[in-house]
Formats: sequence, structure tokens, C-alpha cells
Amino acid sequence: MLDVLKALADPCRLRLVAVLLRGEFTVQELTAILGMGQSRISRHLKILTEAGVLSVKRQGTWSYYRAGGDSPFFAAIRSAVEQGTEALPERGRDLAAVAAVLEERRRKSQEFFDLHARQWDDIARTLLPVSEYRERLLALVPEGATVVEIGLGTGGLLPALAARAKRVIGIDHSPAMLEEARRRLAAAGLGGIELRLGEMTHLPLPDNVAECAVLNMVLHHAADPQAVLAEIRRVLAPGGSLLLVDLARHEREWVREQLADQWLGFEEDELTAWLSAAGFPYVRCERIEGMKGHEAVLVVRAAD
Repeated sequence: MLDVLKALADPCRLRLVAVLLRGEFTVQELTAILGMGQSRISRHLKILTEAGVLSVKRQGTWSYYRAGGDSPFFAAIRSAVEQGTEALPERGRDLAAVAAVLEERRRKSQEFFDLHARQWDDIARTLLPVSEYRERLLALVPEGATVVEIGLGTGGLLPALAARAKRVIGIDHSPAMLEEARRRLAAAGLGGIELRLGEMTHLPLPDNVAECAVLNMVLHHAADPQAVLAEIRRVLAPGGSLLLVDLARHEREWVREQLADQWLGFEEDELTAWLSAAGFPYVRCERIEGMKGHEAVLVVRAAD
């Protein structure tokens, strides 16, 4: 308890905690958000981590810090700390800086996909092959439901979803990807599938509209994965389900540049904790190992 109280008894460290309660950030991003030098930020992060207020997730050579370490005392007072930090004098500026960092992550991702829309399927399949999971995913899609695919890419999954669903809505933040998906659907003679431009954290949908949401190999591109999951929960109807497929944790750091990945896959317990926090009481996660040279994937079903 004393270690936590001492760690929090500093204005700069309180600002850091307040920022990290909003998401995971690297040291470099935190220096930009708080407008401080890297050595100063690193020293404060070390104190907070050693006190159990923060935890750190290593992804290749990058380290992401988040609020919530191994301190039971901090866990007990976390909500009070979160409320109190809203009154910090620098709070408005810090929140604006957080938004700028997340927007920069999002902008880089959109620019990449706009540039590589036509070649995306071949690029992804060649550079980072994954284990076969498609049939397992489709088997989880409820028949006759309204299905939303978020981050549809070039629309490769849409025909199979349309064969099972009553209504299919596809959403992507890249105009070039949506245009490629429209072209492919038209070439296949498929109509009746709605395509919409929108961000994963601000879906162009009303509340409770979908019975099933599909997030297929998309979350590792998200600037703020937890915000994405919370937004998906908003648009799901009571009793609806989220079907999520993504890379299991790996160490292929080159994917950040060559495939615009924000995250090097995920751990099962990490996704389960995020989904629980987003309001999904039921989470079932299956890991599918790939053949040699293929990355393992996680197939997750989350529901009420």
C-alpha cells in the first residue's frame, strides 16, 4: 500500500496513470503526449511499474505500458483514481494529445490500405501465411441473422457470409478497400450486400442492430483494440455474438512496416479480459496451430 501511495504522490506520475487508463502506449508515444523527455518518462514508468500500478507488454523491441499491474491495493482504488485524475489541470491537453497519437496510428493504417488495396490479399497471404480457419469461423455464423463484418478488406469473406445470413453489412475505413470489394462483388454477380465507410471505433450503425459481428484478422491493425470491442458491443443486439479471428502472439516485428500491423498478435487471456471489460460475459477462445511456416490463429466467440 505504501509503495502504491508513494508512486502516485507525484503530479507527473498521476498524469501518466491517467493517460494509461485510456489505453496502451509506448515510451515514445508517452513522451509526445506529456511533452516530457524520454529519460524522465522512463524513470516515472519504472517507479509505477515496480509499485504494481502499471504493467508492461513487450512486443518485439517495443514495450507497451498499461494501467493495472500486480498490486491488489491499486486494483481496489483504481476507480477512485480514475475519477480523481479527471480534475488534473493538464487533463484536457493530455486527452487531446492521446487523441492525436491514436489518430496518427489510424492515419498510417488507412494510408497503407488505400495504397495496397488491389494487391492486399496476395501481400498478406505471401508474407504472413496463417493456419486454415475459415470453415471453423463460418460454422459459428448464425443462419438467418443480420451480420456485420468490420474491416472487410477486399470483401473475400462477404459471399460466404451472405450465403448464411439474412442481411450482410460490410464496413471498412479505407475507400480503396471498399472500392475493391464492390468490384469483386459485382464481378461475382452478388448484390444486396451493404458496404459502408466507417471507423472501427465509430461504426456507422445504430445501437443493437446486429445479431452477429465478424472481426476477421483486423484487430491487430486497430489503434485502440479495447475501444473497438466496446463499440462492437454497442451495435450488437441482446443475445448477439462477436466472432473474432486474429493472430496469436508472435515475434515477427517486420509486419509493422510491411503489413501495417499495430500489434504482434494477442494472448488468449488478453483478449478474454478485454472482451469481459467490453460487456461480454461469455468468451470461448480456440487456438489453431498452423503447419510449418504458418502463424497460429485464435478463433474467439464472445456473447451474452
